Amino acid sequence: MVFYRSAGEIPRRRHTKFRGPNGALLHEEMQGEEGFSWTQSFLYHREAPTAITAAVTVELPDDSLVDNTPLLPRHLRTHELKAGGDPVLDRQVLLGNGQVVVSSVCADRDSELYRNAVGDELVFIESGSAVLESAYGSLPVTDGDYVLVPTSTTHRWVLESPELRLLVMAAADGGHIRPPSRFMSPVGQFLDGSPYNERDLRAPAEPLPDLSGTAEVYVRHRGGMTRYTYAHHPFDVVGWDGCNYPYALSIKDYMPSTGALHLPPPTYITFEGPGFVVCSFVPRMFDYHPDAVKVPYNHANVDSDEVLFYCGGDFMSRAGSGIEQGSLSLHPAGYVHGPQPGSAEKSLTATRTEEYAVMLDTFRPLRLGAAASSIEDESYPWSWARGEGIEVTTQP
Repeated sequence: MVFYRSAGEIPRRRHTKFRGPNGALLHEEMQGEEGFSWTQSFLYHREAPTAITAAVTVELPDDSLVDNTPLLPRHLRTHELKAGGDPVLDRQVLLGNGQVVVSSVCADRDSELYRNAVGDELVFIESGSAVLESAYGSLPVTDGDYVLVPTSTTHRWVLESPELRLLVMAAADGGHIRPPSRFMSPVGQFLDGSPYNERDLRAPAEPLPDLSGTAEVYVRHRGGMTRYTYAHHPFDVVGWDGCNYPYALSIKDYMPSTGALHLPPPTYITFEGPGFVVCSFVPRMFDYHPDAVKVPYNHANVDSDEVLFYCGGDFMSRAGSGIEQGSLSLHPAGYVHGPQPGSAEKSLTATRTEEYAVMLDTFRPLRLGAAASSIEDESYPWSWARGEGIEVTTQP
């Protein structure tokens, strides 16, 4: 993020002596991106944040990926995944490539302390509410929120509801997820006319109360996962400032554009990362040309794989295909797709759409995770033909 914030107590200048109430020197920590050449924040700890007393390798569940072959559109029913577990450690991988990994979890307990040292995480909350606790403080979040957790931010999810359903888009290989550059000025301010701006972003306002004692932190890194035991709790921060911190944006605060005729998906871009973009589809007025066809036209993804996660409302363009709340569809590059047969005609008299959906477009092929096969609707690839009353003779 490029919007400066400050919370708690900080010294007048960086890298200068700063003492706590007991006279002890506080410990400055910088968290920054791209070495020392991009956004950064400075945190001031009561105790040294570097002291570890143990390190143990953690065995991870199967996160291998297989090619999407034969090349088919896929429909994954995420609500059929096994529910329960930790919001971090019990995520189930659905899709991925070398730049982004998509996983899902329906958690029923608080997470362990966790730090992703591989890339940023963009977490979409489908349902439930929680508090994201970090060295920066508390950030209450709820259904419809995107939560951006920067690389190497130590945090934990504390549930405020019995269950918490999450869709996680984690950048891989050192990737950072940011607001689209097209909406930003050269110095990092949101431009007038952008679909959201600084006023819509929520971040921790105050550090957490003093926490002492040892703490275990699970750290995902390029070689796997390690559980460190720290001599001092990583949340023992008295203050921080900078431009690198976790924040939330509600999809309900995203202001969509409308037009006389159908606007393409990049109109609704919300975040971008290396090799992928995230778009938001929200309730809005339909196209207002008198002859407008309101649903998307048939199209082929020449350079990208398209993922749509349906998270609320009326999914008109795919009505009759089995798409429902919690559905995640994959339409790969090389496959022509479009609205369900009959929906174009039905759309002609419609005046607005009421759906919420999160779209992920990647510019490298997505592969299938181990959890995908157990929740796949195998009839989905043939739904367009069946909608036209055509007999299907070839199925997987």
